[in-house]
Amino acid sequence: MEYKRFAKACALIAVAAGLAACSQNETRQPVQTQSADALMEADVYDGRGAPDSTIWDIFKARPDAGQIGAVNKYIWTASLQVLDFLPVESVDPFTGVITTGFGTPPGGGTAYRATILVSDPALDARSLNVSLQTRSGPASASAVHAVEDAILTRARQLRAVDSKI
Repeated sequence: MEYKRFAKACALIAVAAGLAACSQNETRQPVQTQSADALMEADVYDGRGAPDSTIWDIFKARPDAGQIGAVNKYIWTASLQVLDFLPVESVDPFTGVITTGFGTPPGGGTAYRATILVSDPALDARSLNVSLQTRSGPASASAVHAVEDAILTRARQLRAVDSKI
């Protein structure tokens, strides 16, 4: 019995040594595979890419209704209402810029042109930048402050009306 065990053990050691000797001569190369994202796009989405939205988006928080893009809707609307005597040349609610042409205010004799920048979604004086020009150059600082105050006052009125509903 002992002899059979000894013979089996020697045979196993010889086989293991032979396998170890064979594996030392072999150099293995890494396998190149695609990433999981590339496989998903190719197989699941047929190369179209993942969808921008899913059914789970209905559970996400919705953006504030007081914002248009990245600007405050009350300041935006108030700017257009206060300066309604000026012809609007261009508007961009995503960058917050309103550019007007020359116009004369009711009861005034000087023509003004305005560029308004609404830079923040907050209803704050820092969110509003107004630039007024006359045909002869920049308008006075007091005129600019008066227009800014009128816009901010109207924006607060609009928000108050909107919050009562």
